[in-house]
Amino acid sequence: MKRKKIYNPESTESVNDRKIFGGNPTGIFELNNIKYQWAYNLWEVMLNNTWFPKEVDMTRDVNDYKNLTSAEKDAYDKALSQLIFMDSLQTNNIIDNINPYVTSAEINLILVRQSFEEALHSQSYAVMVDTISTNSEEIYDLWRKDMMLKNKNDAIAKAYDELTANPTETNFVKACFANQILEGIYFYSGFAYIYTLARSGKMLGSAQMIRFIQRDEVTHLALFKNLINTLRKERPDLFTEQLKSEVIDMFKEAVHLEVEWGKYITQGQILGLTDDIVEQYIHFLADDRLASVGFDKIYNVENPIKWVDDFAKFNDQKTNFFEATVSNYSKGSLTFDDDF
Repeated sequence: MKRKKIYNPESTESVNDRKIFGGNPTGIFELNNIKYQWAYNLWEVMLNNTWFPKEVDMTRDVNDYKNLTSAEKDAYDKALSQLIFMDSLQTNNIIDNINPYVTSAEINLILVRQSFEEALHSQSYAVMVDTISTNSEEIYDLWRKDMMLKNKNDAIAKAYDELTANPTETNFVKACFANQILEGIYFYSGFAYIYTLARSGKMLGSAQMIRFIQRDEVTHLALFKNLINTLRKERPDLFTEQLKSEVIDMFKEAVHLEVEWGKYITQGQILGLTDDIVEQYIHFLADDRLASVGFDKIYNVENPIKWVDDFAKFNDQKTNFFEATVSNYSKGSLTFDDDF
């Protein structure tokens, strides 16, 4: 694959000639002519979801954190450290590793927006760390000292390194699946744990922040779901049996890593998140993500913690238990099943 030209005045590509990759764009964003309408629709949703971390009230979390049990505090720190890594990775990965090969202006648009949101999430975590920690370096450096965390981070980054080292069309498609896995599986043990604390009336500011972050991540998940499904129609030759087998292996590895991570951070000490519940939840998420891109489910299980979905909603007044005014201007939220 070749990286697209930033400025390409010789191009005569029409809107109908646009491709996700391998096109010949001028470099001009002609957004009055759209081929991939789902991308522009998603762009507008992302704009409407704009929010700012410092508007989330974290005041109560200072005392809540001091009063957490040692097991709760340890799980919070580890979950936060993992979330910090993934959004840091994505900020650079989207811009440096994915977007350079995408030759559709409307998809470039939402990839740039996603990268901005990943950077915003990094600021969100900085606000959380600075609020609750007397030594923020401990949380930021945890990945260097905790081998379970480092091994998981190494495995996540490996999928992106493959595209960097060998930018083929097949590796680009695999990178899209890797992004779907990151956005749709790897974040969710951490999210579920912080919601579990909030369900007990603890760390409500942190949970409010995670609500906003998760709402963004759902749009990112929708981005790569639609990207993969569009590629399947545009380039069916790439979706070989070998690719499908490799994708299934990628999902199975991700499930194993996330299940082990979820059990590791909770240590069987967190009420409402037993090892069995953590495992079934991750299996459920993997099946949901696979089905959304045309694959058969592997695990065939129900969601064991449906209440987590209620915590993540913005358009249901019954779930507005957080004492934060920032949700008053929210324009709505997506579900995993939304199409564009």
